[in-house]
Amino acid sequence: MKKKLALACIECGSRNYTKEVGTKIRTERLEIKKYCRYCKTHTLHRETK
Repeated sequence: MKKKLALACIECGSRNYTKEVGTKIRTERLEIKKYCRYCKTHTLHRETK
């Protein structure tokens, strides 16, 4: 079973992306460098609760 999570830009806080991940227990939040259309640059996006 997969779980959906939202990725939010750390600069402006907008939730731009969603990602499906497995139900494996993780201790850290997922962090991916993605393009933010509001900041118009590549920024770090972090998993939100």
